[in-house]
Amino acid sequence: MDIALFDFDGTITHEDAFTKFIFYATPKHRLIAGMVLLSPVILLHKLGVFPAARVRPLLAKFAFWHRSEQQVLELGSQFATDYLPSVLRPKAMEQINWHKSRGDKIVVVSASLNAYLYFWCKAHNLELICSELESNDSVLTGHYIQGDCGGENKVVFIHRRIDLTEFDVVFAYGDTEEDLPMLALAQTKYYQWREMA
Repeated sequence: MDIALFDFDGTITHEDAFTKFIFYATPKHRLIAGMVLLSPVILLHKLGVFPAARVRPLLAKFAFWHRSEQQVLELGSQFATDYLPSVLRPKAMEQINWHKSRGDKIVVVSASLNAYLYFWCKAHNLELICSELESNDSVLTGHYIQGDCGGENKVVFIHRRIDLTEFDVVFAYGDTEEDLPMLALAQTKYYQWREMA
């Protein structure tokens, strides 16, 4: 059996679903306050000074701190059903179906959030490793359970869950520098849908 590891944002989709979900699921008063308070961090990120792996948890904390877990999951389910189908790459879905036809294990490995990826992956019968929102007594804390699932952390998260030596061939698909550590695990790898040597 082979295994295929897929990044989500920019690889399976052609848009950044993480940011879209922040806007989709966050009350307007929080969005306005967040834009004001976090604008220096966002600017530094755009200038290449502040990495995405540090920005995402800050945005998530501002958006989801002290929110009802059930309410956010309901929004995530709606987002997965109503929005995500509009941004899927046909090429990515074809490749996922090709792996399914071969009987491969398929895992989405993403820095995006479980709040919506859980529902999308469940609908497509795919396994999921991602950034997970922490809750306490059904109230979100604003923190991640095990940190941001991006960059080198993708490799850490994968090794926690999967023994890659059990598979004949590892395939990996990504689109940014954050995906390169995951792609390095694979014998067959695609970066921005071009096969790498």
